[in-house]
Amino acid sequence: MPSRHRRPETAASAPAASARHSRRQPEPPSFSPSSRGAQPAQVGRPRAARRTSGSSRTTPMPAAQAAPSGNGWGNGGNRGHRVNRGLRSGNALVRRHPVRRFIGILLLVILMALVVLAGGGWFWINARLNREQMLTDAPGSGATTWLLLGSDQRDGSPGAGQDTSITGFRTDTILVLTKPRHGAASLISVPRDSLVKEDGRYMKINAVAYTSGYRSLTSQIEDITGHKVDHVALIRFGGLSRVVDAMGGVNLCYDADVNDPRSGMVWSKGCHQADGGMALAFTRMRYSDPKGDFGRAERQRQAISAITSKALQPSVLLNPVTAGKVLSAGLDSLVVDERANAIDLVRMVLAFRSASGPKGVTGSLYWTNPNYFPNRRVGSTVLLDQARNTELFDQLVQGSHEPGTVGGV
Repeated sequence: MPSRHRRPETAASAPAASARHSRRQPEPPSFSPSSRGAQPAQVGRPRAARRTSGSSRTTPMPAAQAAPSGNGWGNGGNRGHRVNRGLRSGNALVRRHPVRRFIGILLLVILMALVVLAGGGWFWINARLNREQMLTDAPGSGATTWLLLGSDQRDGSPGAGQDTSITGFRTDTILVLTKPRHGAASLISVPRDSLVKEDGRYMKINAVAYTSGYRSLTSQIEDITGHKVDHVALIRFGGLSRVVDAMGGVNLCYDADVNDPRSGMVWSKGCHQADGGMALAFTRMRYSDPKGDFGRAERQRQAISAITSKALQPSVLLNPVTAGKVLSAGLDSLVVDERANAIDLVRMVLAFRSASGPKGVTGSLYWTNPNYFPNRRVGSTVLLDQARNTELFDQLVQGSHEPGTVGGV
């Protein structure tokens, strides 16, 4: 169906998109996000850029043992003797079969029990899922794409604090997780201050869900990537701390000393076992980070990756008490799209783990100006490079992009 919003475009490109964006104001800004590498003309007064880009960022197997020259069933060795021995020990063979049958039946019973428990778990999870209308009717792309959102402290989540300077919630964590049919999975951050146009006016992308609903935010992401979003998962930051505490903390690393009163992050350089409160501060801190929002996006990807990896460890996964606490805390802090189910969540976690590993693709969207001022009301924004981002996601969906780090200028 036609999109209700559009990205900033040049006057030359406006007629070509007019059919799709017929509800938009015809006055585009004097810049072209699709011009690769080109610097846009400043509508407002230029400011010194205060953001920087994100990072551009065996034990030998034992030798196989040689097969014996005779296997006891007349193959090699003293063949005649072995054959006769095999025939004479028929009762011994009969005695072995019941043991094999018992083990086979036991494994079958265990497998059936696991299936039954898993089935019950699926029903339980599906019944607990909080769902909202978040998807559009855009056609599929061949890959599976999840839009992962993190709602900041303005949603009133317990343990996340309050910021009375701005009303309403913001989706300050926006990640696009893509799992192609073949090739590397990817996890790409969308800068919270990315400039978009919604219902004819410019705004930062983190405010779209609050002003126009989650479907509009999903549609904005589909416009940026050029591909359909299959599922959406929203994590309330307040619930993040409970999930981390339920699993006994996670290991996080940051290469600087930090004492940031706005986020509550107090950190000494290096890696530490973080509890829920510190993990929450770790994902929120940006004012003391020289990379600003780009640095925060890197730490958010790191934190979610650490949580995912810890959740899949045997100490959590195979401990019914711990696994139950983690699952319950996670479901309480999670909102998903109207079509998502328990299997989709499992696939999402596995895709996230794959994308965060050495064979995955991580980073942020490409941009041409990290400190662009469209007008005084919107303030400083990140002007995205539409052409490069479209090319990037074409490769990610096809699975043709090489593993590594992407994004930035």
